[in-house]
Amino acid sequence: MTTTAGSTPALWSRAEQQDFRARVRGCLLGGAIGDALGAGIEFDSLAAIRAAHGPEGVTDYVSAYGRRGAVTDDTQMTLFTVDGLIRAHVRRDTGAWHPPTDVHRAHLRWAATQRDWGPDEREPDAGWLAREEWLYARRAPGNACLSGLADTTMGTLEAPKNPGSKGCGAVMRSAPFGLLVGWEPELVFQLAAECAAQTHGHPSGYLAAGAFAVIVHGAARGDGLDGSVQRALAVLATRSGHEETSGALQQALGAVRQGMPSPERVASLGEGWVAEEALAMGVYCALVAEDVRHGLLLAVNHGGDSDSTGSLCGNLLGALHGETALPAGWVAELEGRATVLQLADDFAMELTQGASLHSPAVSTSAWLTRYPR
Repeated sequence: MTTTAGSTPALWSRAEQQDFRARVRGCLLGGAIGDALGAGIEFDSLAAIRAAHGPEGVTDYVSAYGRRGAVTDDTQMTLFTVDGLIRAHVRRDTGAWHPPTDVHRAHLRWAATQRDWGPDEREPDAGWLAREEWLYARRAPGNACLSGLADTTMGTLEAPKNPGSKGCGAVMRSAPFGLLVGWEPELVFQLAAECAAQTHGHPSGYLAAGAFAVIVHGAARGDGLDGSVQRALAVLATRSGHEETSGALQQALGAVRQGMPSPERVASLGEGWVAEEALAMGVYCALVAEDVRHGLLLAVNHGGDSDSTGSLCGNLLGALHGETALPAGWVAELEGRATVLQLADDFAMELTQGASLHSPAVSTSAWLTRYPR
């Protein structure tokens, strides 16, 4: 495929389109599976997890929010991030191109799902995702996400929302930026950081989001994870206030060389409640994973923010290996699987065949109904 800086690939072969769709599906499904595996043990200590589920901890979904395979705000916000990125590409036909605005509007639609009983049919421009009734559920959303989206003012890097917050609520929703495979890594980083600052204004909060997007970007392009982490570190080094995030990633790389992976080694990287720790833990588990199952179970069996670290690890492994590497039983039982797949396929189609779906002159009406300008 042919690429230019800041653009999507200009020409995709059929094989490249199929590979890309598999990686997008893998990234979004993998993140949701990791989220669901950790949802039922998010607030438990490692000792409590082992006491309840055996010495290996959880090895399968456990009940959360009234069912097995339930996802949390991590997956909800990730899906709305994808929706915002598609809408940005569609709105470009009007001459407007500012993806942070479209992602912010998408996150405001997510915020509505946290306070409304269900979809508002009076909102003709809401698009299809905001009409998915199963998304209207509170799944322990972070305070910074809720407060950052409590009004319509958009935070920016120059004037961020919640300038003291570096919780993991921004990094856990940032995998979709890495799926912009035709963009340069520096631009992927910048967009993820700008959108993170809409809710998390501490440098470690938004720089961790940018770094994670760059690592996903490398995985989605078929690069190795280690090289993708090194690329993220190189971009981080150019940013003010990067020391905590860079240090956490370096610690993750160091942990890989310290011996066999274990829950205790994961715990040595932190608990995952703050962005740089969640990033380090998710990256470490992906780096040492023998396969997707092993990596995800390692990522959730610790006494911290299990759903977020599981989600980050799942995003990475899914983007790296594609959807067919995901354990079929976990895919089958995942809450919202049909929605995740529809959105993944729409994102892949927009990036690979967008010109056939819409243009300033002629557009497919069904596409504009799904993703209004």
